[in-house]
Amino acid sequence: MASATRQIFKRLFSSTPRTANTQAATYPFSKTAILPPLPTKAPTEALRAGKGLMQHINKTLATPEKKELLEKFFSRRSKNQLQPGSIVTVLQDQAPTQFTGVLIAIRRRGHNTSFRLRNILQRTGIEMQFFVNSPSLKEVKLVRAPPRGRMRRAKLFYLRDAPSKMTGLAGGKK
Repeated sequence: MASATRQIFKRLFSSTPRTANTQAATYPFSKTAILPPLPTKAPTEALRAGKGLMQHINKTLATPEKKELLEKFFSRRSKNQLQPGSIVTVLQDQAPTQFTGVLIAIRRRGHNTSFRLRNILQRTGIEMQFFVNSPSLKEVKLVRAPPRGRMRRAKLFYLRDAPSKMTGLAGGKK
């Protein structure tokens, strides 16, 4: 295995035409170029079988339920897509098991899509960011659409400094 890799290196950095018995010349563009050393440790059987890569891919790819959630709520073409300013409830495995808040931002990045909810609990503003592909996320429910169909801005970060507007949105008065 190592000799085959060494031959490939020699062929790549050789300026002479390839024949059966010729040895590879030095790197043609620099006399001081140093070729990187070949790996001395052979790959494990698990890596040769592709198990390391497949385990990683299986962990990061979305399950069918998560794909359906992405298509239903976070696709730009969906009729039911979540809009900033809407009230959303999220069910999780971890504590808190349920969080309801105003949707202030959506970050659409394929399977890395995330959204941020804000709520005021005991006079303290709390924001939570949820990743759609997270295994702890179980369900997303739309409680109420934003007032008058949609908000004027895509990111509602100004609600952090305006608690009266935040409560107006939550009460449906805006």
